[in-house]
Amino acid sequence: MILMTQEIKNQLLESSYYPKEEDWMETTVIVKYFYPAGAATWLITGGEEVDGDWMLFGYVTLGYEWEWGSVLLSELENFSGFAGLKIERDLYCNGASVKELVQY
Repeated sequence: MILMTQEIKNQLLESSYYPKEEDWMETTVIVKYFYPAGAATWLITGGEEVDGDWMLFGYVTLGYEWEWGSVLLSELENFSGFAGLKIERDLYCNGASVKELVQY
């Protein structure tokens, strides 16, 4: 699966790296990535191109707790987990806020 489309790149270029809102939980998620065999999820709210790669910023969980942080697109693309499963892009995540997508 292609993790970075031209549409996503355009949205990242139009956004700031860090959310502008005082309440980051109200920030619109540009793209959601997830690991299909676990709870790892990346809700990407911003990013910038760095040396041919993308430094992405968002709200992240690896299955335990949520935290704000950064990840390189290449790290997501190169990950290979159980039985060779790869990170996927949620095709139906469109325009939701971080708060709407996080399950408490």
